[in-house]
Amino acid sequence: MAKIATRWVAATAHVGSRYLSRSSTDVLIEPLDFMKTVVFVAPYFAETTLRFVSAVSRVEGARTTLVSQDAPEKLPPELRGRLHGAVRVSDGLDPDALSEAVTAIGRVSGGVDRLLGTLEELQVPLGHVRDRLGLQGMGAEVAENFRDKARMKRILRDAGLPCARHALVRSSDEASSFVRAVGYPVIVKPQAGSGSRGTHRLSTDEDLEGCLRSMPPTPGRPLMMEEFVVGHEHSFDSISLGGEMAWHSINDYLPAALDVVREPWIQWAVVLPREVDDPRYDGIKSVAADALRALGMDTGMSHMEWFRRPDGSVAISEVGARPPGARFVHLISWAHDFDLFRAWADVMVHHRFEPRPRPYAAGAAYLRGQGKGRVARVTGLEEVLAELGSIVVERRLPEVGQAPSGTYEGEGYVIVRHPETEVVRRALGRIVSTVRVELE
Repeated sequence: MAKIATRWVAATAHVGSRYLSRSSTDVLIEPLDFMKTVVFVAPYFAETTLRFVSAVSRVEGARTTLVSQDAPEKLPPELRGRLHGAVRVSDGLDPDALSEAVTAIGRVSGGVDRLLGTLEELQVPLGHVRDRLGLQGMGAEVAENFRDKARMKRILRDAGLPCARHALVRSSDEASSFVRAVGYPVIVKPQAGSGSRGTHRLSTDEDLEGCLRSMPPTPGRPLMMEEFVVGHEHSFDSISLGGEMAWHSINDYLPAALDVVREPWIQWAVVLPREVDDPRYDGIKSVAADALRALGMDTGMSHMEWFRRPDGSVAISEVGARPPGARFVHLISWAHDFDLFRAWADVMVHHRFEPRPRPYAAGAAYLRGQGKGRVARVTGLEEVLAELGSIVVERRLPEVGQAPSGTYEGEGYVIVRHPETEVVRRALGRIVSTVRVELE
């Protein structure tokens, strides 16, 4: 009977049909040599994160223990029943707390085979834990290539890959010097940003002055500045196996995510065209695999944002070493008519993936509240849903009294699917031009 330290266990942690508790540190688990022991770190129980946890818990030949700073009792009972264990830590992003938890799980389970997590900000801590414990998977150095945006751009440019000019500025003088060198507009974002969160477009000296007052760069907290790339924004989501890209998906943004962040009245939409191998995407396909290889992607899913300039050339904006957010996994699943959550789990646990064709185009319209306060009314929705009928395949509708999300994903969404891309585009246009979510 193994003994483990339990100062990181809050109250009770469920392990299979047994329990770890402060009053008893005895763990009655017999290692199963033919099973892979998987540890999934979910700092908090966000809805989409739990979809990934659920998918991993269903993988054949694997037993999954969940590590979180949330209480195991908050898990849906059906999911909790499929987990081999659930352990609570004080900080789900702290490499020391995670290392201690993973070590203890390995001690009672006969080792740990996979350490997984989907959050952007979790990838570097997981890399540190893998390095310390000798676990397979992405280490901290490679994870930093994706997390540190200045480092990422430097690697890409050194590899001869197209991306915007950039600089990591540590003072107001350095910021002003960069603007003089590249001209307005410029983009400012945190060094370890994710997508468009915390990203600003500066077009004038007044914009720059306001930015430097609100988020002044320092040696300890530098800002990433880059030239503003004019063009159409897209994403490139892919799965890699053993360092080789095995599959990819392309999305069109309507409009660019940064425009949506800047203009609160815009309702965002995303289209996954059925023609994913259309020649108009050849530019990004020719550089995406090289970019992932340069950054060190081995096995897993990545999310790349990129622009097509007016002259047809492409520029990589940034890359995340994790699955995409904003319901993109849902969208890809609808377009390919399979469950990408389950496919991702199989990639991460068993390093296998079977590419699927894309028989449909799919798209999402994000219903964004206008005004301030809570959702007071939603207009035009019943009309649009009745008109679109069966091509609406998934939806989450805003409810009166609901608090605003504060993001460009809005207060709800509608996903549509059809074999013809143009039908999907027209449907999304109809949704965003008709539906209004009013806040008061």
